[in-house]
Amino acid sequence: MTAHKALMVNAPIIAQVTVMPILPIDTGRYGTPEMKRVFERETRVQRMLDVEAALAWAHAKVGNIPLEAAEDIAEKASTEYVKIGRIDEIEHEIKHDTASLVRALAEVCGPSGAYVHLGATSYDIVDTATALQLKEALKIIEQRLDSLENILLEQALRYKNTVMMGRTHGQHALPITLGFKFAVWMKEISRHIERLRECRKRVLVGKMSGAVGVQAGLEPHSQDIQELVMRRLGVKAAEISTQIVQRDRHAELVCKLAIIASTLENFATEIRELQRPEIGEFFEPFDVEKRVGSSTMPHKRDPETSETTCGLARIVRSLVNPTLENVTTWHERDMTQSSAERFTIPEACILVDHMLASMSRVLAGLVVDEERLAENTGLTQGRAMSEAVMIALTKKGISRQKAHEHLRKLAVKSTLEKRHFRQILLEDEEVTSALTQEEIDNVLNPRNYTGTAAAQVDLMIELTKRERSARRVSTGTKASAKDSA
Repeated sequence: MTAHKALMVNAPIIAQVTVMPILPIDTGRYGTPEMKRVFERETRVQRMLDVEAALAWAHAKVGNIPLEAAEDIAEKASTEYVKIGRIDEIEHEIKHDTASLVRALAEVCGPSGAYVHLGATSYDIVDTATALQLKEALKIIEQRLDSLENILLEQALRYKNTVMMGRTHGQHALPITLGFKFAVWMKEISRHIERLRECRKRVLVGKMSGAVGVQAGLEPHSQDIQELVMRRLGVKAAEISTQIVQRDRHAELVCKLAIIASTLENFATEIRELQRPEIGEFFEPFDVEKRVGSSTMPHKRDPETSETTCGLARIVRSLVNPTLENVTTWHERDMTQSSAERFTIPEACILVDHMLASMSRVLAGLVVDEERLAENTGLTQGRAMSEAVMIALTKKGISRQKAHEHLRKLAVKSTLEKRHFRQILLEDEEVTSALTQEEIDNVLNPRNYTGTAAAQVDLMIELTKRERSARRVSTGTKASAKDSA
């Protein structure tokens, strides 16, 4: 009786139960197909089999095993031959996931199966497979960031001269341009791209170092085997490791993903605020023919994508704590990391990718109400231009402190009397003795007090184009700057 048949005879019968999806990633609510494929169970198993095949090839290269055996293992190291159901059957009996995969692979390799997993420990396979998955995941996330950066670049150019009210503490402050806001967001995304690219060298590493890291089972060609395996798989070898790759690497990545999530929440929060009917400056795209905003209120047009982004950012940030705690290990390895990171790594990648895709659609299709932008600059009846008046007075020789205090009192008077700031200024002798009516009208025009906003947009667009060229990604700039108020 073959080993396979013996296992089948002695193994308990596992009932065929239909497992229904529970979590929203599994139900399809969150996650793009591209990213979910990276972390599907079949993909995970295949990446582990890829590592086993590379290990056998490396052994053959240094003369430890016959080349024919390595070729047999490489051919059968595929989910086409190694079935997940068979791995589960073995694991049900022996209670070890990696050992179950090793046995299932050995079974289908015939006599060559004797050389499967030679000299390796479980986490040589697991951690290197994780590096392969993260390599794919980071490529997708970087592409999303590149796309979002370009969307913001186009929006910054399109609205470079579109004046809107800048706000601090939720209150009207001074005029800015909408393009300036988008340029600020664009450079935040640029920094995330830089951070992500820079951390790859620390995150995308595998290992082939054996049970506690000293490579005893791989001697006398241990270093050569590790280097050959990693070169074949296209990832770097960890400089030194214990039974696991040290978790500061994964912690760095998840922290960076959490920062990206927080940036997206920042964008989404601003959109939510400015979509309020009381403000109404811009809105998420909304399919008016089909989309329903409320189950009971037909008029509703909720910023649901932005709200979802804010909620998911909380989940991504919550993954930081267990990832940081995973850095702590009992001696050369314990099980606390693996149990936690089965959640943290896939969830962080899947949710951030989902958020990037969602917010890219929102920002590309953002509906801007330019009339409302202009209307809102006048809500404070000209008082938001008090700094411009103050600067004009100082140019006429009035001390800055005196001008500030005097204009503060005039702004209070305008507010209490509910009269336009222009009227108050024209009635004030100190102001009219220094400024003509034409000069007052000029300084009260928001378009005349946006400083270097448009110039900064131009500078940031050129900088970003150079950075994108260096990264060898294309830049689409179909939009042209609009000379609108």
